[in-house]
Amino acid sequence: MRVYYDRDADVNLIKSKKVVVVGYGSQGHAHALNLRDSGVKDVAVALRAGSATAKKAEAEGLKVMTPAEAAQWGDVVMILTPDELQAELYYNDLAGNLKQGGALLQ
Repeated sequence: MRVYYDRDADVNLIKSKKVVVVGYGSQGHAHALNLRDSGVKDVAVALRAGSATAKKAEAEGLKVMTPAEAAQWGDVVMILTPDELQAELYYNDLAGNLKQGGALLQ
C-alpha cells in the first residue's frame, strides 16, 4: 500500500475546474468545504429539488443545483450519496448530462 501526502499532489490542477459534489451528508459536506477551503473557486453541491440540506449548503456559500444541472455544469463530478442510491441517480440524472471530457468520481 502506498500512502500519499500533500507533496504528492498538485492542488493547482483542480483549482480552475468546476467541481460538483453530489450529496451533502457527512461525506459530501466535508468534501465540498475542503475543496472550497483549498482554493477551488467553483464548487457546487447537487441535491434533489426541495432537499432540506440545500439551505445549509447555500449558507456555506456553495452553489446548489439539481444533479442533472450539475452534471452539465461540472468538469469533475463526485458522487457522495449512499451506495443504494447511486445507480438510480447515475442513470436518471447524470449519465445523459455529463460533459464530454469530464471526470466522474465515485
